[in-house]
Amino acid sequence: MAGRRRGRGNNAQQHQAPQHQRAGPRGSQRQPAAFAKSTGCDSQTPHDKLTITQARRGTPANRPVRVYADGIFDLFHSGHARALMQAKNVFPNTYLIVGVCSDELTHKFKGYTVMTEDERYDALTHCRYVDEVVRDAPWTLTTEFLQRHKIDFVAHDDIPYTSAGSEDVYKHIKEAGMFVATERTEGISTSDLITRIVKDYDIYVRRNLQRGYTARELNVGYINEKKYRLQEQVDKMKETVRTVEEKSKHFVYRVEEKSHDLIHKWEEKSREFISNFLELFGPDGAWHVIQERSGRMLQALSPYSSPRGSPSSSPTRRRRSLSPYSSSASPSPSQSPSFLSYSSA
Repeated sequence: MAGRRRGRGNNAQQHQAPQHQRAGPRGSQRQPAAFAKSTGCDSQTPHDKLTITQARRGTPANRPVRVYADGIFDLFHSGHARALMQAKNVFPNTYLIVGVCSDELTHKFKGYTVMTEDERYDALTHCRYVDEVVRDAPWTLTTEFLQRHKIDFVAHDDIPYTSAGSEDVYKHIKEAGMFVATERTEGISTSDLITRIVKDYDIYVRRNLQRGYTARELNVGYINEKKYRLQEQVDKMKETVRTVEEKSKHFVYRVEEKSHDLIHKWEEKSREFISNFLELFGPDGAWHVIQERSGRMLQALSPYSSPRGSPSSSPTRRRRSLSPYSSSASPSPSQSPSFLSYSSA
């Protein structure tokens, strides 16, 4: 039965099921699947026994092939849905009937469930591949049950299922030629989901306490409740510290980025200032050119005296330049003889 045990097989994701139109009252897929009547199928259409070969050819033409799949379907998941998808598409025209076992049978032969039987019944009615749901389905299929619901074939994975004192509860179905095999989906099962929850029990208890569930509802003692709440406070504090650290790192990064930009701009301005300074005051700069030109202009406006003995100097200028003392001390040539003769006497 689907969901009764954890088996191994090929990945159902690789199963390429043909796409066909749905048969039955849920052709529009706008309503939940109907629950089967306790009296079984009341259709008046003739129901002749079919072989798998005939069903795959699309016969009979006047009615769909009625395929049955059963299971527990606790914590209904994608693995369940894929198995039902394969059962729905095993023949060109299929009417899929899904049997769900009650809590009493499940707890007796398999173990406790997370969902109640009513929750599991209702979950199956909302699966798009299901046309009809049988509540309180039998653990082992009987001929009377198959005839009452006019079942043509039973779909399940082909791994032998040992339960209720039988090596394979589907053995008589296989021998009657009414069994069609589906493939299991690896990596997900009800047992896997429960294992994840049990493995991270503390995390989920804290999660539900945080969402408003009481310790009594979670069957948690007083000491453990305080422990979980203390852990929650510690985690919040760690998260606050982590957030502050991230913000501090971001602030430091921004400061470093700004400082690098300022240093880069300062270096560019410094190089520009030095370049302008050298252009202005360097050996070939504009300042020296200005000084040289201004010196030439001053020389042109106020010329200085020519040196002595210069051919260009005039006698008049030379006489004016002599002082009165020097002129009286230097006798003229006409006075020289008289002065000599007087001094000799």
